[in-house]
Amino acid sequence: MKQLIALLTLVLAAVFARAGSVHVLDSGTPNLKVWVCKYKSEADLCVWVAKYRSQAKNKDQIWFFEEYKSKADFTVKVVKYRSQADLKVYYVKYKSQAGWRKSHPWTGRLQ
Repeated sequence: MKQLIALLTLVLAAVFARAGSVHVLDSGTPNLKVWVCKYKSEADLCVWVAKYRSQAKNKDQIWFFEEYKSKADFTVKVVKYRSQADLKVYYVKYKSQAGWRKSHPWTGRLQ
């Protein structure tokens, strides 16, 4: 299961991109624990993944995945269970669909 999550994360990182910029940790202490929702209605934040870092600058809802931790604005760890997460995200296909769905303590801090 860990390998599946890691593979999914790598695929998402290769295909998409994130806010300011994000690095996904396999181990260690992240800035934020994230649970990826199956349904948009479960999410706190709908995320669109950018192809370029500049598209994600200063935007919570747009993420660019960095390969190296030192280049990232913040780090995340994908958790298996909803109850372990600080933030629930849903990946959207279009930039216009991205944004906060609910009021959240992390609003404005993912830049």
